Amino acid sequence: MKTLIKLLFTLCLILPYAAIGQTTQISGIILDQKTPVPFATILIAGTTLGTSSDADGKFSFDLIPGSYAFKVTAIGYTSAIQNVTLTENSTIVINLISHSEQLEEMVVTGTLKAVSRSDSPVPVEVYSPTFLKQNPTASIFEALENVNGVRPQINCNVCNTGDIHINGLEGPYTLVLIDGMPIVSGLSTVYGLSGIPNSLIEQIEIIKGPASSLYGSEAVGGLINIITKNTRQAPKFSMDGFATSWGEYNLDAGGKINIGKKTNVLLGINYFNFNSKIDNNGDNFTDLTLQDRISVFQKWNFQRDENRVLSLAGRFFYEDRWGGELQWTPEYRGGNEIYGESIYTRRFEVLGKYELPIKEKMMFSFSYTDHDQNSVYGDVAYLAKQRIGFSQLTWDLSKNKHDILIGTSFRYNYYDDNTTATAELDKNKPDEVVIPSVFAQDEIAFSKQQSLLLGLRYDYDKRHGAIFTPRAAYRWKMTNNDILRLNAGTGFRVVNIFTEEHAALTGSRDVIIAEALEPEQSFNINLNYLKKIYSSSWFFIGLDLSVFYTNFSNAILPDYDTNPNQIIYDNLEGKSIAQGISGNIDMAFPNGIKVLLGATLQEVTTTENGIRTPQILTEKYSGTWNISYTIPKSNLSIDYTGTIYGPMRLPLLGNLDPRNEYSPTWSIQNVQLTYKGIDKFEIYGGVKNLLNWTPNKGNPFIIARAEDPFDKNVTFDPNGNAMATPDNPYALTFDPTYVYGPNQGIRGFLGLRYRID
Repeated sequence: MKTLIKLLFTLCLILPYAAIGQTTQISGIILDQKTPVPFATILIAGTTLGTSSDADGKFSFDLIPGSYAFKVTAIGYTSAIQNVTLTENSTIVINLISHSEQLEEMVVTGTLKAVSRSDSPVPVEVYSPTFLKQNPTASIFEALENVNGVRPQINCNVCNTGDIHINGLEGPYTLVLIDGMPIVSGLSTVYGLSGIPNSLIEQIEIIKGPASSLYGSEAVGGLINIITKNTRQAPKFSMDGFATSWGEYNLDAGGKINIGKKTNVLLGINYFNFNSKIDNNGDNFTDLTLQDRISVFQKWNFQRDENRVLSLAGRFFYEDRWGGELQWTPEYRGGNEIYGESIYTRRFEVLGKYELPIKEKMMFSFSYTDHDQNSVYGDVAYLAKQRIGFSQLTWDLSKNKHDILIGTSFRYNYYDDNTTATAELDKNKPDEVVIPSVFAQDEIAFSKQQSLLLGLRYDYDKRHGAIFTPRAAYRWKMTNNDILRLNAGTGFRVVNIFTEEHAALTGSRDVIIAEALEPEQSFNINLNYLKKIYSSSWFFIGLDLSVFYTNFSNAILPDYDTNPNQIIYDNLEGKSIAQGISGNIDMAFPNGIKVLLGATLQEVTTTENGIRTPQILTEKYSGTWNISYTIPKSNLSIDYTGTIYGPMRLPLLGNLDPRNEYSPTWSIQNVQLTYKGIDKFEIYGGVKNLLNWTPNKGNPFIIARAEDPFDKNVTFDPNGNAMATPDNPYALTFDPTYVYGPNQGIRGFLGLRYRID
């Protein structure tokens, strides 16, 4: 028996060495199509064995022949797992799919065709749900503050409504799309970015610069395309809810339902509630508008022969928001005793896509939105309705080296309100416009490295006649990691004052519209350089640099300065120029730290009668940052995000106004911790506005004459100008438009996510 035990013990000592002796060298290469992927990490699942590819994408292992699962990761690529059965002297090839949140997504916004971002002749920035999670917000409007060159501008201290500025240009210059459909525009621009369930967003694509040759009049300064998830790729169920120490509650929930074998339905719900009267700056006005909002989104996808597209989506949105004096209640709505701004908004949207059942690749898209607003600003009622119908047919064809897109669209705009904007000879006359359009573009591929895109759009607006908007875009892919783009084009805009100028309703200013406003036209040129750098130490850098210049003719600008009681709109008899430089740096370190830095230096000015003036509410410089780190073996990640803005000129009410003419440099910074150690769950929490910055710091007050919101104690001269009196030494009237940032100070938040794939 002892002899048998000794024999077994000896075998246990010998066998491992015998096994080692039977290993053989296994070699392989990691490829992106035919291009080697350097410095990829290769691990063998279930073991601690691993190695990395060299500068030529090659690697080797000493292994016993058998079956293994190779797990491969590389910066800029989707992780891959490949099962391999190895024999002696095996050579294997593993292909990776290029992927980076900032560099290699598929984009459609630049050309109305799905192409990889690096192949698009038009520079398109892409932001994924991961980016949105780094600083969770209750709306897309707030989330965009972390995008370089994009700034959510709050236009009223009381109702907290606002718009999106791109590269310093006002909100009306920005077109917002949902799945490529222009349903967020005009009256709905202020509210359309609220209530879109974040759980249903696949990605957000942003173009900075005119895109009117494809999208029409509202895409002068740029556009934002919010792309929802495809029903086949969405999770079965997802939920994301958080609360803040200010008493805000937000819930996003989404799910997918299979109906039969060929129909999938995506359902999403967003609910937001804030019902706390907070007045930290002591002016007896709410610092943050109270809100009760619900949005329901549904998207149907139908499987058809030959994978042809058929989808139909709809969204319903309702919001009740109010701000004002702390003692305001709904019984004071519309009266002149207690000041409050109360807005009831109801809107619904329908949009769909249908690929025609023919050999040619033709797509029919359509959308319809109905927006109904019932609002009061003190004792001023603003009742408005807007309907937008849109249809578009595109034909996508390729011939030799030409990639051609031909399309036609038809847009119907209906707008009616209770103001003089829709009145004629003391009668109500709704604004009703039909705009037919045709457009064409041709991308000519000179080689795999160089292409030229030429495009032209024709719109007919009965108010202004025929309008042409050409554009050209040149792409030079110097290497696989270096891309140069040059874009030039024109844009045009027809203004609708009362859907853009809420200052006319929230204060004592009257809006004066000059006769025969001409459509605003612009010329833009943009030079973009994109570069990827891979180092031998597994360090990655992505650079995205742009220089932009836009010259506006017939610019339609609000004049706050000529008369403090008026906002005067007229065509500028001079020039308006927006120019600057913008850059993003995307970095990934081998220790797991990821950094995205952005900075924009810009100048937006108008020149009239030889006088050059900086545009109001436009920062000279701005910066953003997103820094993320996952602590090894802890399932805990840290996100540090922030923005910084330079000085901007602010709307004063006269020479005696004691408030600062320019804002200071200011910053909003946030930190978040996320724990992913529980299957299907994420727990996150943190602090927003770490510096507790608010616009009232350094100013005697923010809202002018908050103690007299109905101007009952203001003395006016025969011309209607406020006079200085002992009770009103600065000759002011009530005005809440001196605003350039959120009034919301430091606050904590805690949230939970749950997902079933």
